[in-house]
Amino acid sequence: MQVRLMITGGTIDKVYNQSNGELEFDKTHFPEMIIRSRIEVNIIQEELTLIDSLDMVDSDRHLILESCENCAEQFILITHGTDTMCETAKLLGEQEMKKTIVLFGSMVPYAVSNSDALFNFGCALGSLQLLGSGVYIAMNGRVLPWSDVEKNKSLGIFQNLN
Repeated sequence: MQVRLMITGGTIDKVYNQSNGELEFDKTHFPEMIIRSRIEVNIIQEELTLIDSLDMVDSDRHLILESCENCAEQFILITHGTDTMCETAKLLGEQEMKKTIVLFGSMVPYAVSNSDALFNFGCALGSLQLLGSGVYIAMNGRVLPWSDVEKNKSLGIFQNLN
């Protein structure tokens, strides 16, 4: 099995800047995360952008869509900021591609202790190997289809719509 990992940014890849006290992007952590997780699946990494999902615009989402449509892999993981992850999942899901796509991110950056990043990465990769074609979000130990998921911002979790 070969998996395409599309890196788009989000909290998962942010670092704490001690100078200004803000979270910002430096470089992706996924090469380190893959080694640390001892993953035995062949992963092809593709860094599309490093952006906060609140700053994501339609052209960014269409870049993700085009990359999914044009890559040779049938199994795709996409890192994404949690605030607009459902919007991107909807765009991809409506295309009905014959690929299995799982979006994931984290509520706490990988570089910060007690992050959920590695757990969500592992959950996404594991579920990718078991799911049929379609678009899903893997967060908080749950894997939900694009058409039945929302972020509950007050609880900080992803849940079914109903």
